[in-house]
Amino acid sequence: MNLFLTLAFLFFIGSVFGWVLELFFRKFFSGSNPEHKWINPGFCTGPYLPIYGFGLCALYLLARIGDATGLDNSLHGKAVLFVGMAVSMTLIEYIGGLMLLKGAKIRLWDYSNCRGNIQGLICPLFSIFWALLGAGYYFLVHPHILSALFWLSENLAFSFVIGLFFGVFLVDMASSAHWVARVKAFADENGVIVKVENLKAHIHAAQERASKRVYFFFAFRSDRPLTEHLREAQEAVEKIRRKHSDRAA
Repeated sequence: MNLFLTLAFLFFIGSVFGWVLELFFRKFFSGSNPEHKWINPGFCTGPYLPIYGFGLCALYLLARIGDATGLDNSLHGKAVLFVGMAVSMTLIEYIGGLMLLKGAKIRLWDYSNCRGNIQGLICPLFSIFWALLGAGYYFLVHPHILSALFWLSENLAFSFVIGLFFGVFLVDMASSAHWVARVKAFADENGVIVKVENLKAHIHAAQERASKRVYFFFAFRSDRPLTEHLREAQEAVEKIRRKHSDRAA
């Protein structure tokens, strides 16, 4: 089957399943969501995270290289393959996070509290998680991915679904660029970096306190201007930071 269609299919699957993974992670484990609310992760409206789509494509290509070169025939070869997967996922994570951090003054995740982190974007702990995820993909998912690709090659009408996904995805990206520009303008004006998860949690809590409707997919929609929420969320972050500084002193 055409490699482009294969990667498009994998990007679709990875983006959606990555969104589900992040949804549960931010619900139960994220420190930026202390009330453990269901919050739509990422900066898009729809249920997909592009970074996981690129990640799954990278895992697939590396697994194919492992199959072709015979790396998977020995324990040492598998270890090299999984390290390569961890490095690739870490690099994708760093590039994606750096582009948002430098280009839009937005931080979608923060590893600043983890040892050995680089700019709060990557850290050794999560690189280990990526290695484990790569191993899980290789042993548990990759064989089924190959079967799914074979099915897709026999049912090319499904490519219409993939095309529809990318159509919606591109429209969503263009729409999301509007609020990204507003957040960047606020960040530039105040010399700050905006943590999106904190902002979404703040809007969610503010809507609940005001007995207003809470939007899951349209997490930035509110009866109040976005600038007000940005200012209040930033003040809350600064208050927590000062409290930690006072304790340290």
